Amino acid sequence: MTANRRPIQTLAALALCAAAGCARLDPRADYQRVAAHVADATGVTPVERPDDDAAAEGLVDELLREGLALDEAVQVCLLSNARARAALLRVGVARAELAQAGLFRNPTLALAARLPDGGGLANLEAAITQSITDLWLLPVRRRAAEAGLEHEVLSVARELSAMALATRRAYLAAVAADREYELALENGELGRQLVEVTTARQQAGVGSSIDVSAAQAEVMRIDVAARRAALVRYEARQRLVALLGRELDPDAVVLCDTLPDPAGPLPPLETLLIAAEQRLDLGAADIAVAAAEARVRQEMLSVFSEVEAGVSFERDARGRRGDRPWRADTLWASAEAGDLAVPALRPREKLPTDTVVGPSLSLVLPIFDQNQAQIALAHLALRQAELARDALRLDIRLETRAAEQRARAATGLAAYYRDTYVPLLRTNLELAREAYRGGKTSLLAVLEAHKVLLAARGEYVVALRDAALAWADLEQSIGQPLTPPLAPVPSPTHATTEDTKEVEP
Repeated sequence: MTANRRPIQTLAALALCAAAGCARLDPRADYQRVAAHVADATGVTPVERPDDDAAAEGLVDELLREGLALDEAVQVCLLSNARARAALLRVGVARAELAQAGLFRNPTLALAARLPDGGGLANLEAAITQSITDLWLLPVRRRAAEAGLEHEVLSVARELSAMALATRRAYLAAVAADREYELALENGELGRQLVEVTTARQQAGVGSSIDVSAAQAEVMRIDVAARRAALVRYEARQRLVALLGRELDPDAVVLCDTLPDPAGPLPPLETLLIAAEQRLDLGAADIAVAAAEARVRQEMLSVFSEVEAGVSFERDARGRRGDRPWRADTLWASAEAGDLAVPALRPREKLPTDTVVGPSLSLVLPIFDQNQAQIALAHLALRQAELARDALRLDIRLETRAAEQRARAATGLAAYYRDTYVPLLRTNLELAREAYRGGKTSLLAVLEAHKVLLAARGEYVVALRDAALAWADLEQSIGQPLTPPLAPVPSPTHATTEDTKEVEP
């Protein structure tokens, strides 16, 4: 009864071991942590991507259907861009590596059967062994894998955040290019009106051919600028479409948001530097150092690379033929039969020998290789990780200082255009119009005032774009959104409708 129950008990023990060794590979919680980090770094909470590609495509189509706002462009990039999706899969790979690092190695089963040359039962040997180095290596290996997973979570989050901010910059650049193109078209209409006015005055005898020629030259200059603006607009939209990860017609993408104006003063530099200490890549560098420290510990514990313990079994052979006394057997058989007879062919078995069962232990003796090279490599890798972290921290501080200066200068320049320069040029244009109406100046003066004002309008758009991009660069430098980040302002056309009126009263 006991012998019959042993196989059942053995199978039950193996089943329990297998159940204990099973690892769950579900990285969804890790993906959610990446999304949380991206939300903290960009201010945009990524929409969870469905597991079904068709459902994800439908979600992207829904975002694109009614036009694309700034935050929606970021969402489409994170949902649809193949590079963003591939980067996210690295987190799943790190989760699988962590699961693997937490598993004991499989036991080893060895069997051997040696058949006697004369027949009989074979000599049997069997052994099952398990490496016990995992008892002290597995915790260290798991800590290193956990650090590797956390490093990938932060690294991927930083990479996705950079892609999101790149999409934001591309969106703002495309909006600025759209506005510059619109201004070029408005300027062209104004130029044609001036040609009509100067031609009518010439026909009425109160104007000159010089005025008509100057107006026509201005129309040609504006037309060249409009052609260039159209090309810049297409290229800016093409860069945006590339980041969206969809094969779209750049001209067909509807951008809903307008150029923003920086709102409120920038925080002090020291505040920005403190915020930059929380950047995801700097956190990933700290975790890389922790992982390198764990690998040093792992290599130091790996001096005895292989230690195996187990149970071995051996049964000696039971021979049936060997040094049998054939002459004596023949005489004995003849005496029993009373006549010459051959002995019985049935072989006689030898007495069986012992069956042995006992524990076994094997290990690789660290005589020639004591893992010195791997330990030295681990120490060097640790030092490299520490130096890389220190260099990154310095780069972040310098990058933040430079980004703060650019954002402050760009913000001040946009405010100067809005509050001082453009209003002054608008006043100059009104004065030139009044002088022209009174016959105190020629049309050339009015044309020049118009030209300078229209150029300033385009420069103001560029200043708004540069301020928005500098603000986004500063957010990327500190690794988190500024509060309040951006506030929408009216399009420059709302403030300059009077600038496109005809010159004549």
